[in-house]
Amino acid sequence: MELPNIIYNKMGTAAQIIFNRPEKLNVMDFPGDGGIYDSFMKALDMAEDDDELKVVVIKGAGRAFCAGHDLNRIYHVYEEKDAEPGKRRPSQRARLNIDRKWLWGHQRLLLFPKVTIAQVHGQCIGEGAQFAELCDFTIVSEDAHISHAEQRLGFSGSGLNLIPLYQMLGYKRARDILLTGRSFDGIEAESMGWATKAVPLDKLEEEVDKLVKQISLLPYDGIAIGKATNHFICDILGFGHGWVEGYLSHTLFTNLRFEEGEYNFVRERRSKGARAGFHKRDERYMEA
Repeated sequence: MELPNIIYNKMGTAAQIIFNRPEKLNVMDFPGDGGIYDSFMKALDMAEDDDELKVVVIKGAGRAFCAGHDLNRIYHVYEEKDAEPGKRRPSQRARLNIDRKWLWGHQRLLLFPKVTIAQVHGQCIGEGAQFAELCDFTIVSEDAHISHAEQRLGFSGSGLNLIPLYQMLGYKRARDILLTGRSFDGIEAESMGWATKAVPLDKLEEEVDKLVKQISLLPYDGIAIGKATNHFICDILGFGHGWVEGYLSHTLFTNLRFEEGEYNFVRERRSKGARAGFHKRDERYMEA
């Protein structure tokens, strides 16, 4: 199977799914783009259907795990569903359809029937942070750069399934990370419960390999029953409802009206380009 921007390796009872867009820090596109996100979902299909697998390791090639979404694609992905893109505001149908499929991928990862391990190094931002949060284990390098900086676009604590993050960190820490969009390293990630374990970068691969070997000692049926049980517990905790909240609140955000003096990334991108708009978003927080 062709998997653009994804490397799929199988090693005994474990598989690696590697984000392979290193020149772009492994940023994600959207469902239907035919790129890295769609390939990631196909790779998960392959792993789910392989009865020889017990563990799936998710990692990134190059300098980053995943630095979020491709800021050149956001909002345009809705406009392109119109017969004449850009002539009218994107329909609610287009927004809800794409956002539902996108957040469904998150839900799928949370409830995946194999044991999942996120191997995090470098930048792990926005979409990348959400992938790491939804895995069973998250092993990070101590110098990793982790954040929900996408919240600075104006989400203000919306646009994603918040329940797993609240469960991991507690209410106050989760609100801090969401409302400020601040970054934290792997050491802090472990101390606050965001990560399972933080290790020096040169020990990251070794630590993940050790964990894979330990998990592979479990029986196949034991893992299957344990993951089905986890699905049941996640439903009790309301994680399924959080999936719906995530895509609905994301669609609501795309309709945001910005007032005078408030930062509008889409407008900045239109006049100055995505890179300049991205930098201006964060410079405002440094000046505050």
